[in-house]
Amino acid sequence: MLNEIEARRVSDLLYAHEKRQTLRNETHGTSRIRIRLGTLASAQLVLLQSILYPITIVVSLALCALIYGTGPKLPYVALALIAFILSPRIVNGPDLTSTSWNVRPMISRLLFEWSLLVGILLFIAFALKTSEDFSRAVILTWFIATPALLIGAGQLSRNIAKRMRKGETRARTYVIVGANEVGQELARRLGSGDESAGFAGYFDDRAIERLPGISANQLIGKLSDVYEFAQRNPIQAVYIALPVWGSSRMIQLVTQLRDTTASIYIVPDLSAFELIQARFVDIDGIPAVSICDTPFQGKCAVIKRTTDLILASVALALLSPVMLGVAAAIKFTSRGPVLFKQRRYGLDGEEILIYKFRSMKVWEDGIHVMQATRGDFRLTKIGGFLRRTSLDELPQLLNVMQGTMSLVGPRPHAIAHNEQYRKLIDGYMIRHKIKPGITGWAQVNGLRGETDTIDKMQKRVEFDLDYLRQWSLWLDIKILFRTAISVTRDPNAY
Repeated sequence: MLNEIEARRVSDLLYAHEKRQTLRNETHGTSRIRIRLGTLASAQLVLLQSILYPITIVVSLALCALIYGTGPKLPYVALALIAFILSPRIVNGPDLTSTSWNVRPMISRLLFEWSLLVGILLFIAFALKTSEDFSRAVILTWFIATPALLIGAGQLSRNIAKRMRKGETRARTYVIVGANEVGQELARRLGSGDESAGFAGYFDDRAIERLPGISANQLIGKLSDVYEFAQRNPIQAVYIALPVWGSSRMIQLVTQLRDTTASIYIVPDLSAFELIQARFVDIDGIPAVSICDTPFQGKCAVIKRTTDLILASVALALLSPVMLGVAAAIKFTSRGPVLFKQRRYGLDGEEILIYKFRSMKVWEDGIHVMQATRGDFRLTKIGGFLRRTSLDELPQLLNVMQGTMSLVGPRPHAIAHNEQYRKLIDGYMIRHKIKPGITGWAQVNGLRGETDTIDKMQKRVEFDLDYLRQWSLWLDIKILFRTAISVTRDPNAY
């Protein structure tokens, strides 16, 4: 607890901070106060990251031309120059500042970006009528071989970057304020396992007994000791990893540390929140932390939509005879329309109409909708077969083409069920941050069909949220394959 003198000091600091902020706003206007998103990487790392892929692409073209004996002809020189200029704007370089290496998302992103660059180059060649100047064997080999070379170059550059970072870290002395999980993870990523790497230690008000994973020699003081320590020692950086609710302590620390030469970084502890697709975003020059967001923005949105359109078009072309046969069977075996339309919640909770082959004798779309049960009396003569084989879901390919659904995503529930479960399950509506899918991560993990208990729906929602957290193109493909394998033998399909 703060004593009276300390409390008054904090109050004075907060007041001074507010006065400075008010004066700055009156002088410059709030639109002038902006924070640019940057990097802590050295100039050498940034240069390596920016030119690695363009150089690899040019070298790959040169090797292909050399192998086929075409030599350095003018058209190939021009192509190399155009590729070198365009590639940094389309193909993102490897992330040399991260210690993790997630291969699958990197490969899928790289293949998409390379395909986009190839498409642009082909369009330029077609528009300028220069395609006849190139050997098809050289160009085709270049198109196919370059992604492998880019992946290899990225791995090599990461090994080089790791050695470069070690040298840089040893020359930079720093402390971490807050020995919580975020502070410890930050220390690990900065290379603090070796005491000679520049890590001076932690500052935390808690006793060492309450700090698991921290040794006694790593805890060098309390929060009130940071300023004095930074004044007396050659500290280049102070990382403040305090919980977001400790804003008064942050302001006090930052105000004091402005009287030192140390660089100050705030690394917020967001562990109090359930993070869904958390990321830093730039809002016209103002940084913000996205706590709960959709994964389908920017390039990911293009990848997802393109995949949906291509696969749904192929599926409709191949399955159209089956769909016609099902429609005829429904018409001949029961009265009523072939298609069943029901209101569901789509992206961002907006109402959509989904299509299904009618498998029941009744039409339920009101405030009370009863889920299908085993041996349900409402089923038509072929309704059970359609539901067991998932043939009743095929018209939802039209929803995919319309853009109201995706091939893979959380299954859409009836609006009556949404209104019921959103009050019972925490985070239930977050599953609507993406388009609903014909199949989903929950369905291929045994949670298809009736959810007759809260626990079953809770588990389904947990899988849906897990899908949001870890989405990748490979995960979608995995779910589609598992759906195709299990569609006719799922015990929960009825």
